[in-house]
Amino acid sequence: MSLGTKIAWDDTVLPFQLDVSDMRGRVARLDGVLDGILKQHDYPEKVEALVAEMALLTALIGQTISLRWKLSLQVQSKGPVRMIATDYYAPKQEGEPARIRAYASFDRERLTDGAPFDQVGEGYFAIMIDQGKGSQPYQGITPLAGGSISACAEAYFAQSEQLPTRFSLSFGKSTEPGVGEHWRAGGVMLQHMPKASPFVATSEGEGQILTAEDLVDGEEGENWGRVNILLDTVEDLELIGPSIAPTDLLVRLFHEEQPRVYDAQAVQFGCTCSEERVRQSLSIYSAKDIEKMTTPEGKVTADCQFCGAHYVLEPGSVGFDADEA
Repeated sequence: MSLGTKIAWDDTVLPFQLDVSDMRGRVARLDGVLDGILKQHDYPEKVEALVAEMALLTALIGQTISLRWKLSLQVQSKGPVRMIATDYYAPKQEGEPARIRAYASFDRERLTDGAPFDQVGEGYFAIMIDQGKGSQPYQGITPLAGGSISACAEAYFAQSEQLPTRFSLSFGKSTEPGVGEHWRAGGVMLQHMPKASPFVATSEGEGQILTAEDLVDGEEGENWGRVNILLDTVEDLELIGPSIAPTDLLVRLFHEEQPRVYDAQAVQFGCTCSEERVRQSLSIYSAKDIEKMTTPEGKVTADCQFCGAHYVLEPGSVGFDADEA
């Protein structure tokens, strides 16, 4: 493989199962997806790191949802980074790539010298599942705590889904010779095989937040502890994986657990914005409201925060007065 050539396992999520310990998981590698997401905005590096972590978590979790469903992750905070939002659109048909988009809202002047997670303050981490028309969307939330967004995701699965879950992630700017500096990310998600289907439990439990260790005991607890010790041996470069295939990584880490892999899911950067969707979002406004949004040039404009698309509309064609016409 020559330098600069796309690596076969980039922008993929590989599902696997550990037969000995009754665990399942995913290995994700993101490259072009992150480039598509991050080039839309001039984010400071600490904000880029948070968006990269969220995108990686979105890829790992999103691979579990059914065709045509949508998974959304969101961080809402009182800190300098006010919000991070990601969407995962599952393929419409088997064999097609999934699409991921993401963006962050932040106050540049409030950013500190601390670590990326220090830029989010008090708030919550949320996971939302939209199964399409005619279904009730599912949402679960957990407080922002634990030192990383991945720790928040682990707490969410323990608390809301009663599923022991572990993430091991690595992300940063790649400086390979002959390739322009760019962000890469890779990670492993481990999850105890559920006693019921995922995303069906209701959000319960006030007070102390559950952890994965609270959910397993006896032989299950021994298996969970052993597999996590093995995962603790992974190195950052192995996770990011410019030279290690996901299947090779699984053998290195879990060969005694008898890993079994399934078909990899390709992912790509993609947005669903359109002029029609912009019109729908503006349909709640009256003619007076639309007039306030109109530019001196006599146009109504809208920008997509996810992909940077710019829309220019005639004032008379938007708003609920236009719908009634």
